Amino acid sequence: MLNSAPAARMARVFIYGTLKRGQPNHKVLLDGANGRAAFQGRGRTVEPYPLVIAGEHNIPWLLNLPGQGRRVAGEIYVVDEQMLSFLDEFEGCPDMYQRTPVRVTVLEWEGRQGTPEEMPATDGTLQCFVYSTASYAPEWVRLPHHDSYDSRGEHGLPYNPRENR
Repeated sequence: MLNSAPAARMARVFIYGTLKRGQPNHKVLLDGANGRAAFQGRGRTVEPYPLVIAGEHNIPWLLNLPGQGRRVAGEIYVVDEQMLSFLDEFEGCPDMYQRTPVRVTVLEWEGRQGTPEEMPATDGTLQCFVYSTASYAPEWVRLPHHDSYDSRGEHGLPYNPRENR
């Protein structure tokens, strides 16, 4: 008997901070209880954005100021609706972060070689959701802008994990 269940709607998410592989919160993407997430590849925002590390817990924030800052590197995931809802809650959306569309240049692709909507465009870009913020302290704009985030990076601002707060 064929499975006639409709295909789950999937969304692409661009991850640039503590959810990336090797970072403190990556485990939530691997937890099937939160939904499904599959790594697709690595990319960089088409437009520059300020990626800053701020607040008492040294959290990475992508400020929603396209055209300022640097082209930010990150990872591209495809997630199901359950994981997208989980990420909205995890990221404090819409109060702390807002889920907004962003265009990403694909640097490495491991995703499916399938239908056109599953593949990068002919110009090597994809539309993804990203968790950026438009609600930040004005002085954050003057913080150092990063093009990539590592919780143990040379910036000297170690991330304080949620379980330690």
